[in-house]
Amino acid sequence: MNLNKPTRIISLVPSQTELLFDLGLREEVIGITKFCIHPDEWFRRKRRVGGTKTLKLDLIRTLNPDLILANKEENLKEEIEELQKEFTVYVSEIATINEALMMIEDIGKLVYCQQKSIEIVNAIKAEMAIHHSANKNKIDALYLIWQNPYMVAGNDTFINDMMLEAGFNNLVKQNRYPMMTLEEIILLNPAVIMLSSEPFPFADKHIHEWQMQLPNTKIILVDGELFSWYGSRMLKSFLYFRGLYEELSA
Repeated sequence: MNLNKPTRIISLVPSQTELLFDLGLREEVIGITKFCIHPDEWFRRKRRVGGTKTLKLDLIRTLNPDLILANKEENLKEEIEELQKEFTVYVSEIATINEALMMIEDIGKLVYCQQKSIEIVNAIKAEMAIHHSANKNKIDALYLIWQNPYMVAGNDTFINDMMLEAGFNNLVKQNRYPMMTLEEIILLNPAVIMLSSEPFPFADKHIHEWQMQLPNTKIILVDGELFSWYGSRMLKSFLYFRGLYEELSA
């Protein structure tokens, strides 16, 4: 994708919005979604162009961006195709850590912050290496993203790749985000069930509910952003994973 240095950027992906901030951009970013909660100063000040799957297309046209950042999973295909008719749109598709690192460098090039993007990638790799050296035996786990119906992170997802790197063996072998019954989950007999903070806001009360069903399983709340945000937030993920792994393997 060839373009001049963009000065009117809209991000439709929360993790990539935070990345733009960490790359050093400020006034160049003119629009974000209502789910782009980091950094807080942008969440409070930047123009919001709808939700990730409920974009205000007419508002985006009015803002006249010279670059839009989108994602295949987080945004609706129909809305992105509509925007592509009029604007330059970078669409990422992230299912692995390596793809996330390549995306960080790609966006660095697009916004003329290549050196900073390389520094972020190298710092993430360094954190990964520290964690990997201390991470020996995988812990059987299941990662819940939704309640009623129960939905879990399966294969071919970024969360799955992060789980593996964090030291967990994902017992769910279906692709994407399958629905599961309580009986199916009990049959898997996971050592750990992770209740994610997003997209469903699991809380302490859910730990008790699940513990009643699986008394021999460790039920924990986990920071969903650190498992699922494929951007500069990964700088914080592996320190978090080290603490989590050490606690559960003790």
